[in-house]
Amino acid sequence: MGRGNRNQTGVSEFFVLGLSNDWGTQISLFVLFLAMYLVTIIGNVFILLLIRLDSRLHIPMYFFLSVLSFVDLCYASSITPQMLVHLLSALKSISFHGCVLQLYSSLALGGSEFLLLGAMAYDRYVAVCHPLHYTVIMHGQLCLGLAAGCLVAGFMNSLMETIITFRLPLCHDVISHFACETLAVLRLACMDISFNKIMVAISGLLVITLPCLLVLFSYARIVAAIVHIRSTHGRSKAFGTCASHLTVVCMCFGASIFTYFGPKSASLEEEEKMVSLFYAVVAPMLNPMIYSLRNKEVMAAFRNLLEKFRKKG
Repeated sequence: MGRGNRNQTGVSEFFVLGLSNDWGTQISLFVLFLAMYLVTIIGNVFILLLIRLDSRLHIPMYFFLSVLSFVDLCYASSITPQMLVHLLSALKSISFHGCVLQLYSSLALGGSEFLLLGAMAYDRYVAVCHPLHYTVIMHGQLCLGLAAGCLVAGFMNSLMETIITFRLPLCHDVISHFACETLAVLRLACMDISFNKIMVAISGLLVITLPCLLVLFSYARIVAAIVHIRSTHGRSKAFGTCASHLTVVCMCFGASIFTYFGPKSASLEEEEKMVSLFYAVVAPMLNPMIYSLRNKEVMAAFRNLLEKFRKKG
């Protein structure tokens, strides 16, 4: 490693081990992840355009969905393109400042997504439990405030975690991961990292546990309200408005709960890679599919848009 252009940590660039050392496996992973990334871009852009073009989707639920799609798009783009480059590279390097930016942006966007899922759960609670006052409670300013608050909180939390991570003196430059991830970078430190691990735990409490509690509270009230609906059609309709969001919540929070509270195996670093892959590659691809295929209003808007294009053609 060169001695020039070093920062205060003594490291000017990092080398990531990636997902495999086998060239054939790397090519296969490149094709797979490139396809998944393209699906992610198409799916989330599709959701954004559909919500923008169909006035029937200009309600709080789909406003939050559009913000979630934008965050997913940015989140995937903060990690996947660099990972794809590394899969075709013999030397998998990233500059110090590039690593800082990747860690900060992925943490910020990931944290914002969890907070947004909590805000969306509150929106579903108001829609099911207070349907007559829904438009009054979930007015435009509140929706904008909730979305902005989620993003600001996510980025501020990430700023704190990024600063305390890269202020550590780093004695090594090889990251046992495919990206700049907090725990992987912390392992490069020359000193005790107990304080940093505590801060990471607090960070997880803020951006994962608190939204999770809000989700549990909201859906407990939603279930209680649905139980009191007499007609089967009414129950089905009430649950249908929450089905897509509940699926995404179970998928995202389930993976986090397993990571934090599940049994720890000897291959902890490999587990961290798999969880990071899930959030960076899989979840952003699945979210728009879940909201499209399981949502009658989105599919109706899509058919309406196709019909408009046919008439113009």
